[in-house]
Amino acid sequence: MIEIRHLRTLQALRNSGSLAAAAAQLHQTQSALSHQFSDLEQRLGFRLFVRKSQPLRFTPQGEILLQLAEQVLPQIQQALQACHEPHQATLRIAIECHSCIQWLTPALDTFRQSWPQVIMDFKSGVTFDPQPALQQGELDVVLTSDILPRSGLHYSPMFDFEVRLVLAPDHPLAKVTTITPEDLAHEVLMIYPVQRQRLDIWRHFLQPAGVSPALKSVDNTLLLVQMVAAHMGIAALPHWVVENFERQGLITTKTLGAGLWSRLYAAVRDGEQRQPVIDGFIRSARQHACQHLPFVRDASRNALPTG
Repeated sequence: MIEIRHLRTLQALRNSGSLAAAAAQLHQTQSALSHQFSDLEQRLGFRLFVRKSQPLRFTPQGEILLQLAEQVLPQIQQALQACHEPHQATLRIAIECHSCIQWLTPALDTFRQSWPQVIMDFKSGVTFDPQPALQQGELDVVLTSDILPRSGLHYSPMFDFEVRLVLAPDHPLAKVTTITPEDLAHEVLMIYPVQRQRLDIWRHFLQPAGVSPALKSVDNTLLLVQMVAAHMGIAALPHWVVENFERQGLITTKTLGAGLWSRLYAAVRDGEQRQPVIDGFIRSARQHACQHLPFVRDASRNALPTG
């Protein structure tokens, strides 16, 4: 059966006018090229060109295959170029990190400068459980700290961040040197409206110690911080989220135990992480976050901190 390389060789032979010139153009020896033609002609059952003709003359069958090469090879080249060009017009994004919108919005502006043809679409209907929608093709990227095993999804590391205890400045725990799970047993822990198993402070700090404080759901970061400042409870939030409020003196933060670190990922369907638009978005968003957010570490370069 004739292959693409055979069509390219035929085209080189026509353009160069001789086996010697074609071999040089293809970076082969004349002997190797002659053997390739002989082998191909034997398999096809007909001659492709007349040996030792001056100028080089193709047989009728060779002319037919040359016409095929002229039609097929440009199409192949165009298709290969298209594979490396952005073909995705819309990028559908959802976030599981409630506070991510604070840095993601300006990060999207940076992304649009390089990809003005891509329309950004937030899927708010799946804000709190978007990964199944990603699996089903309803989304393209999900920003999450949760990895679903055997999900068919690929998780690109974005950045690492510390989850800190957030308190009113005059809260009694503000004077404690080391915060233990037992210190929170009788507190009201204000959380985002998600299942507690998805909270880092619950999974990695409270649950292992068998401590279960009262929980209160608050769906807005600014409101949550204000409620902490008003002594209505405590919270556990990424350090970069509350750094500005802490500088203003509205709240104070404390390290949980030896330090509670988490990692944000960009989840996509496995195999799509190298698509130009998706790869461009992940790189752009990671770079923007690592350049502009305080107290975060580039997760693509570092192992997750342990304390």
